[in-house]
Amino acid sequence: MGLAAIKDSSNIQLTDNGQLRHFLSIEGLPKALLTEILDTADSFISMEQQSVKKVPLLRGKTVVNLFFESSTRTRTTFELAAKRLSADVLNLNISTSATSKGETLLDTLKNLEAMASDMFVVRHSQSGAAHFIAEKVTPNIAIINAGDGRHAHPTQAMLDTLTVRRHKGDFKQLSVAIVGDILHSRVARSLIQAFTTLGVPDLRLIAPNTLLPVNVDALGLRVFNRMADGLKDVDVVIMLRLQYERMQTALLPSQHEFYQLYGLTRDKLKYAKPDAIVMHPGPINRGVEISSDVADGKQSVILDQVSNGIAVRMAVMSMTMGGQMTQQSDSLKRLGDEP
Repeated sequence: MGLAAIKDSSNIQLTDNGQLRHFLSIEGLPKALLTEILDTADSFISMEQQSVKKVPLLRGKTVVNLFFESSTRTRTTFELAAKRLSADVLNLNISTSATSKGETLLDTLKNLEAMASDMFVVRHSQSGAAHFIAEKVTPNIAIINAGDGRHAHPTQAMLDTLTVRRHKGDFKQLSVAIVGDILHSRVARSLIQAFTTLGVPDLRLIAPNTLLPVNVDALGLRVFNRMADGLKDVDVVIMLRLQYERMQTALLPSQHEFYQLYGLTRDKLKYAKPDAIVMHPGPINRGVEISSDVADGKQSVILDQVSNGIAVRMAVMSMTMGGQMTQQSDSLKRLGDEP
């Protein structure tokens, strides 16, 4: 799927008055809404210093984690975020669920609906899966995309932009480089949309031609094949892992050669500004896309990304639930006004 061909999810994501109803993709969402997510997440970060970290925003609500793909950071931070919002959380083990016995996805969803669930957090290997579920389930259930194929990973993009804002401030002054497997990365797609919407003036992609989308020129971004050129004077360096599970053919001679050309080492990091920050959505492959001394170095904010992920997911979950409740209230009001 090309970057410019991603399906617009903005209509189904928003309520009639522009609130967040589902969170499926960054595409089509206005800058004001993305900023509201970041501001809300910032307010939750301040809670981390408190002895009691829970708030009652989702008390009495049931959140179901539907992870059809393996995950560590994303699933656990979603679970922790839901619990900090005082929700009841159900983690569905797909490998041992009825779907592994032949039950269709829609039948599984209908049964979960019958249990009065309020929110599905969905991770799936197929692009568009979260959008499909949002269209098929009852309109009273909020759907959050926790990553679908090569399409989107919107909460990862928001936690990354939050990390950048907390360390670097105004997006309008920044140069940001995304490095590595752009072609297969749903994180890269969502990041490009988020940074563009938030006003980053200098967004660069650095990768070999075999790991760039065929329509990359249509994005209007600066594209580089050499780290020395692409990293020159940037404020933020975001490394991506090689996603072999999504490669249909061998696109690289070897991991060793990739590391020599595109792995982030101390020497290559010197091309960036002295105070540049280094990021990685994880999981990290040390010695493939990044050296250990950089990943663990003073310019690395990788662990900050993980911490910020909890706050961002709390923000998205609370905002989508608020939008759902507003939509339901408006629908009931319209029914009451009908003759």
